[in-house]
Amino acid sequence: MDLTSCDLEPIHIPGSIQPHGIMLISDPRSGQVVGCAGELADPSEILGRTLEELVGIDCQVVQDSLPGTGIQVLGELVFANSSWDAVAYASGAHIIVELTGKADGHTPDGAFLAELDALEAQLDRATSLLDLANEASRVFQRLTGYGRVMVYRFVDDEAGVVVGESIADNSPSFMRHHFPATDIPKQARDLYVRNKVRVIADVHYQPSPVVSASSDLQTIDMSDSTIRSVSPVHIQYLKNMGVAASASMSIVKDGILWGLVACHHHQPRPLPLNIRLACQNMASNLARVIKAREDSELYRERIALRAQEDRILRLVGEDSNLSQFFARTGRDLAELLNAHGFAVLQGDKLVQFGSCPATDDIHAISDYVRAISSSQPVVTRQLSAKFPPAMAFKDKASGLIAVKMATDVPTVLMWFRAEVLQTIKWAGNPHKEGAQDPNTVLTPRASFDEWSEQVSGKSEDWNLAQIESAGRVVRSLHEARNNSRIRLLNSELSRSLNDNVSLMQQKDVLLREVNHRVQNSLSLVATFLRMQGRGASQEVKSSLEQAEHRLMAVSLAHRRLYQDDSVEIIDLSRYIGELVAELLATMDSEWGPHLHLDLAPVLIKTDDAVTVGLVVNELFTNLAKYAYDGRPGSATIKIEQIRSNLRVTISDSGKGISGPVNGTGFGTRMLSALVSNLKGSIEFEDNSPGTRAVVVAPIQSRGYEA
Repeated sequence: MDLTSCDLEPIHIPGSIQPHGIMLISDPRSGQVVGCAGELADPSEILGRTLEELVGIDCQVVQDSLPGTGIQVLGELVFANSSWDAVAYASGAHIIVELTGKADGHTPDGAFLAELDALEAQLDRATSLLDLANEASRVFQRLTGYGRVMVYRFVDDEAGVVVGESIADNSPSFMRHHFPATDIPKQARDLYVRNKVRVIADVHYQPSPVVSASSDLQTIDMSDSTIRSVSPVHIQYLKNMGVAASASMSIVKDGILWGLVACHHHQPRPLPLNIRLACQNMASNLARVIKAREDSELYRERIALRAQEDRILRLVGEDSNLSQFFARTGRDLAELLNAHGFAVLQGDKLVQFGSCPATDDIHAISDYVRAISSSQPVVTRQLSAKFPPAMAFKDKASGLIAVKMATDVPTVLMWFRAEVLQTIKWAGNPHKEGAQDPNTVLTPRASFDEWSEQVSGKSEDWNLAQIESAGRVVRSLHEARNNSRIRLLNSELSRSLNDNVSLMQQKDVLLREVNHRVQNSLSLVATFLRMQGRGASQEVKSSLEQAEHRLMAVSLAHRRLYQDDSVEIIDLSRYIGELVAELLATMDSEWGPHLHLDLAPVLIKTDDAVTVGLVVNELFTNLAKYAYDGRPGSATIKIEQIRSNLRVTISDSGKGISGPVNGTGFGTRMLSALVSNLKGSIEFEDNSPGTRAVVVAPIQSRGYEA
């Protein structure tokens, strides 16, 4: 039985809670408590009574204030003659109120808020990621009082490594130790994004089951719970580590789990609500600082690489002999990407510099690259994992960036990096399976003693700026070569054929005429649609207007093809901006001031841009019709690139999606087909208030991991 079996455990429906809190499950229609859990003297005295009777709150008022996901802080409530901190959240058709104990003499006041501000300032002053992680560990230790606090970052294959640590007791250090991906199952990582603070006050607790007359409540979804009972496997895992209490805070960057702040203590230790909320705020601030630093580093490296690229490309001569150029610039091109070797194979001509594989091996790599890639970079730090023959020369080419260049004969540019032998410290042997009892019940590993592993066959990782630079160099060389050849050809033709310019002009006229006729045809179809709508019913007229908007999106993309230098790649932000402007021209003029555009420059294939334009058209048209019942209202269209994914967000502050879904079945099917064509996904979320539609799709214009 493998530890990956943990991925199948339904940890969001444990049917019980940790006993340091109390759970009240109510039916919002009657307000009555239909289920409860916790250390209660007599649960039968709780069931059937209303929340107003028990804690003095109106269930309907609470329901109206709840977000779509996550908790709503209710503040201090009195239950059973004691003061408790209370939160509420929705779970299916039920409203759940959770009560946890207040900390003696620890009320948030001005001094507490000032302390939080000072702690946040400490994070901003950190000078490196290591410094930031260690400072963050000290900050969270000061907030929580836990003996050992670690900043844990996810790396390759979802494994994690401790990059910062603060120890205030005799706990062993895990600094720079790696933990295998199986230590945190997939469904647990998903919950970490949704529920950003989790506390286990005492690993030796006895779970308090949900008491109810209904068996359905035994499997109620506790994804947003703050006192949800924890998997027995995880409890045993902590006991094996010698931990009596733990807390963890999620570091979520760009909607992705970057890492965790993991807190351990040798004695039971609950955290009151105000400290948990302070930790959540601090973790969000830490994520913002990390993002700002990573973005700044990427920007600086992009600028530096651009300067080096310009210096190298100035050496491109007027002749079209690329071999001579590569012979002159091999050292510079290798240094550009911090590579140990650089090679170009143009047909049978090989130019190489630095530490490269043997000639036959370079030919084999070139054949492999040409077989799997079109014009995008092939990128890997472990070439032998995808191309097994590379194991024989891993000391020279474990890392590879390779780009095909469109020339008369096949040309492949290759940057090589040698393997970097690493000794990785693991907290226990990651290759051992979890121990099993005679009944084959899965239990976690028992040892966290340092275990070292020698890793070979991997190079230093290539970063995003270097991958972009490799592709840009090839495009620039191709353009420079073409420009040089065109200038030479024009010079030769001008001496022998004086009407060459005339022929080129005729070609331009023909292209403009084709574009003109296509635009006329599209305009004619649009006119027919408008004529058809005259005198038609409102429903038919609305459908025809939607069809006209879709036609407009395609027409605009076609015009852009003849205005831009590239017919394959288009600036999505420019295209969407113009598309929205034309949409607004057909709508109520009041929409203009209410619409906010946040469009980051993203290069995307033209075909995909048209599809994205149609998606934006559908979503914005539906927003305009339904979000505010046809009236203008606040709306935002945002485009951004997250790593190798495009994310399009269209949001409003309208009436939301709690009611019945409006719109035609055709529009819904069309939207689903468009998103599927992008190989993406679409999610509709509660914008609190309003609705937020998020479309995520891969971008195929930068390259891919080999």
